[in-house]
Amino acid sequence: MKLTKLHCAVLTAFATSGYASAEEIEPQDKAKIEVINVTATKRTESIQDVPVTVTAISGESLEKLGVASFDEYVEFLPNVVFQGTGPGQNEIYIRGAATTQTSIAVSSVQALQPSVAFYLDEQPVSMQGRNLDIYATDVERVEVLPGPQGTLFGASSQSGTVRLITKKPSHDGFEAGFDTSFRSTKGGDISNSVEAYFNMSLRDDLAVRVVAFNDFQGGWIDNILNVPGEGGYIGSAEVISRISNDALTNPGSVPVISPKNDTLVEDNTNTANYAGTRIGLSYLINDDWDLLVQHTQQSLDTEGVFAYDPNLEGESSTNRFVPENNNDDFGLTTWTLEGRLEHLDLVYTGGYLDREINSTIDYTGYTNGGSFAAYYACNYAGAPETQICVDPTKFYKEETETSRVTHELRFNTTGDNDWRVTAGVFYDSQEVSTVGLFQLGNTDLPYFTDLQKELKGTDGINSDGGPFSSEISFVNDITHTIDQIAFFGQFEYDISDTVTASFGARWYEIEDKFKGATSTVDVSGRLQAYGDGSDAALTEFFGAAEAEAIQAAIANGQLDTSLLDSDGTLTVDDTIIKASVDWKVNKDVLLFASYSEGFRPPVTNRVGGGLAKNQQGAFDGFRIPVYSTTDSLDNFEVGFKSTLLDQNLRLNATAYYSDISDLQTSRFDPTNISFLVFTDNVGDAEIRGIDGDFSYVATDNLILSGAFSLIDSELTSVNPELDGIAPPVGSQLPYSAELSGNLQAQYYFELDGDLTGFVNGSVSYTGDRYTGMTMDAYVLEDATNLVYGTGSGLDIKREAELFTGVNYTDSNGNAFAGGRYVQDSYVLANIAIGVTNDTWKAEFFINNITDESAILYVDTQQFTPKVVTNRPMTVGFRFSYDFY
Repeated sequence: MKLTKLHCAVLTAFATSGYASAEEIEPQDKAKIEVINVTATKRTESIQDVPVTVTAISGESLEKLGVASFDEYVEFLPNVVFQGTGPGQNEIYIRGAATTQTSIAVSSVQALQPSVAFYLDEQPVSMQGRNLDIYATDVERVEVLPGPQGTLFGASSQSGTVRLITKKPSHDGFEAGFDTSFRSTKGGDISNSVEAYFNMSLRDDLAVRVVAFNDFQGGWIDNILNVPGEGGYIGSAEVISRISNDALTNPGSVPVISPKNDTLVEDNTNTANYAGTRIGLSYLINDDWDLLVQHTQQSLDTEGVFAYDPNLEGESSTNRFVPENNNDDFGLTTWTLEGRLEHLDLVYTGGYLDREINSTIDYTGYTNGGSFAAYYACNYAGAPETQICVDPTKFYKEETETSRVTHELRFNTTGDNDWRVTAGVFYDSQEVSTVGLFQLGNTDLPYFTDLQKELKGTDGINSDGGPFSSEISFVNDITHTIDQIAFFGQFEYDISDTVTASFGARWYEIEDKFKGATSTVDVSGRLQAYGDGSDAALTEFFGAAEAEAIQAAIANGQLDTSLLDSDGTLTVDDTIIKASVDWKVNKDVLLFASYSEGFRPPVTNRVGGGLAKNQQGAFDGFRIPVYSTTDSLDNFEVGFKSTLLDQNLRLNATAYYSDISDLQTSRFDPTNISFLVFTDNVGDAEIRGIDGDFSYVATDNLILSGAFSLIDSELTSVNPELDGIAPPVGSQLPYSAELSGNLQAQYYFELDGDLTGFVNGSVSYTGDRYTGMTMDAYVLEDATNLVYGTGSGLDIKREAELFTGVNYTDSNGNAFAGGRYVQDSYVLANIAIGVTNDTWKAEFFINNITDESAILYVDTQQFTPKVVTNRPMTVGFRFSYDFY
């Protein structure tokens, strides 16, 4: 069968697995897989020659798979996990290195730094709790580098790096095109999208590329009428009283008023709209130097929630009492200057990111988990017969601005020597400025009618300090600045024609400035007192008795303040390394082994040094860390890459072992410690796993591909104050399945004229996963039964006979066991059939053909479980046209 240009394009698009995709297949009698070039080592190399595990999905493959957002294409990356509450509110985890992240309401204030670096081209755009959700249009490829990449990619590359590589302006002439789609979701609204681009060579040395897109994604989650007693929100004085230190005299007889949502009832409330543009300009200065400047502007607007309430009937219903929205806008300008000096290739690249987030979140669930719940929702101070709990409706509003500036200068020696060097310097300055307003108290209660809250400090705040509007009960106003300087280098040496060894190192220094105030804490003043460390400074801020206790805690090692200076700035520096050796067995087989180190920097706490409320048992003398310490990951891996059967079969696999020390986690423990979220170190962990992928050209018409991930993770030690709260030693880390994988098949066939038909099918499997690093599922489930009159029906993994994170018993008077919710396994399948020629394509597709309702994430930030799920079965039509 003769391969036309069209056949080659189809093979290019679908000869892909979760780890690599075909880029070009020359017309010939027999189809063969050709691998793409990647820049995983900051050099351009064939993906099969890079002696590390690299995932690469081409832009054409993403298009053929019908995906545009990260939560969709991670289904085809089995060692990558995307967890969160909806678009723009997610974290990325790779190879099982996951922990509990801070809830979205305080993620801009008190969140861990990401363990996975996310790049748009050369610019890091990671952010704590809220990674940029970049729409994948006009994309060259997506690269995923599992394992520590810190020597070349820095602090947030502890467990891996994800790079979204866009198409650049071409100097070859004019091209343009558009892609439009129409989708109908079962039980939901209509969705539609349009994407367009044009590329023009204005002169021989000047080219421009412009991309624009708009994608409206209709909702499918219904905000139904709250009907107490029928799975709806009733409310429970017993729950409120027990979490508030038994504030109510006789909670069983205290009446509760259920919240109402009559005016908010609406079908298909969870809409999302991505809109934006990207402009790129390429200038060829001369034969040796060129300049690329790009600007990306995007807005992401969502309404509603992307989770259903499992206590309600069906898997698409929720009860929300405040209209929720998230508006996330960013502009990113990047520049790259590349050139050559004698035997050196030089690259200077930089970028400026400006991001604004405005959110409103229903915070009613705080009533069932906050330690001051009775204060905010009940009249509890009078005689028992006068006590009542009123409407618990609450909200949280956030305004956050983020800016980030990076510069990197690096050089590479030429590749024609038996030794090669990549070296450079990197500078990064990022600032997160956030104001969060919590309406917690019901204004029907006399002490919440005119609060007029003010901040406890002024240094580093972004507002006027108050007084704030009368209904606001609590305020976060924080400015968090992180400055980093790093020097990095990697040396490669060809020991022989087939064996190469490499060694890399990175020295870094990070300055972390955490300033601002809340309506209860002067954060700047607190940290400055710790940094000064003198009796006078501590006494002035804390008072004599507390200052003496703090000095004792520092002296006995219970508190560490050594990384702070007198201005409260935290400074940390270190050197990490990477070493590898690879053996080119023959032209088709590569073996490699490597050792690498990754890290996450410390995280400063708003209430660091505060004495735990509970001073018994493991909490005797416990104080909240002033900052969580650096957690580190040491990784060992061996693997092979092969292209066999006359380039018809690609088979790659990697086995790895990761050792994590001082694993960071986010904690909310109002019973024992504090009513504010803080960060801590849970203990140590180990991860063992295997990644594998294949692509097989079975015939000239049929391509099969697939990928899998096996992960065996466990906690190997738990800090004493978390014993009985965190899962015990030997427990699995959260969010990552022991087994996940995918299979894809694509078949094409000739039609009359120059037309070709194709059929594409894919199926992905994700195994059982556990939520978080706290064994509080039985507590949450008991609260769910009391608040809603019914349970969630979610599975719970029992992990301990006693959960010590609360000081009260369940509704039957029994102690709580320890366990975590199970995010059950699921299978998703898609199919598409279409017709195409060299310029246009028409395609009919069905995504989620079995209408599977998957448990993507169990969200417990409302203190009763909510289930983030995938889009139901969606039927659509897509048409694209390209002008050359």
